[in-house]
Amino acid sequence: MTKVKSPADTLRALLATGDLITMPCCFDALSAKLIEQEGFGLTFMSGFATSAARIGEPDLGLMSYGEVLDQARNITDAVSIPVIGDGDTGYGNAMNVRRTVTGFAKAGCAAVMIEDQLAPKRCGHTKGKEVVGRDEAFDRIKAAVDAREAGADILILARTDARHQHGLTEAIDRAAKFKELGADILFVEAPKSVDEMRTLCAELPGPKMANIVEGGETPDLSPEELKQIGYQIAAYPLSLMAAAMKAMVECLQTMKVGQPRDDKLMSWADLRQRIGFDDYYDVSERYASSRRDG
Repeated sequence: MTKVKSPADTLRALLATGDLITMPCCFDALSAKLIEQEGFGLTFMSGFATSAARIGEPDLGLMSYGEVLDQARNITDAVSIPVIGDGDTGYGNAMNVRRTVTGFAKAGCAAVMIEDQLAPKRCGHTKGKEVVGRDEAFDRIKAAVDAREAGADILILARTDARHQHGLTEAIDRAAKFKELGADILFVEAPKSVDEMRTLCAELPGPKMANIVEGGETPDLSPEELKQIGYQIAAYPLSLMAAAMKAMVECLQTMKVGQPRDDKLMSWADLRQRIGFDDYYDVSERYASSRRDG
């Protein structure tokens, strides 16, 4: 019997190609399904977008570990492509980090991001960010790697936000140590120029992720430019959320003044198909008790 690849193995295979992976980020099961339907091979559960979608609040550390993990399960259950989960600061000390990593692995995530911000964390492109000291930052990544080595089938995406508070050199030094400790993917958040992006990619080993926030601090380069600089993953954490919110507000404004809204809507047939009604009906035909006319 052929062994089915785990989500982590699928992500390892993607990284092994050396190609740049364009990664739209999701915030719920439906957005993840749309990403897979459009042919993307990887997604990330954006903490910013998930906080907005699940609790209607900004990404300022307000969601609990349980809420985040529940959302991750919903997303991984809905798709077959690998999902990277946002483990924030690990929700406590090093022992909490181990539990967080193990929990995300059990939830079906291919990788989990652990960062060095001071809890409660903040969106990487908003004000007020602070990072913990080096020793605590390194302990978090060591604990995450230890959880993986103890049997959690998951990759570790190690993030540092030290650029904002301490400068690029400190951020690179921290990320290099994260790699030395066993992190699989490195993420230096919010470099402020193309030169900074080139420098960190040249100095850091292994796969690196760029975080492209439209209107944020990091230059919004094309996928080809990011690949040439040395990135292997290009994350777009807010593109789908921003597009969905804009479309919903425009539809609501049209409804408010009593105007036709057909040109703002996905067709009824496409809506049903993308959500999964057609697949459900096809499978349900096998069972007499599940068939419905019409």
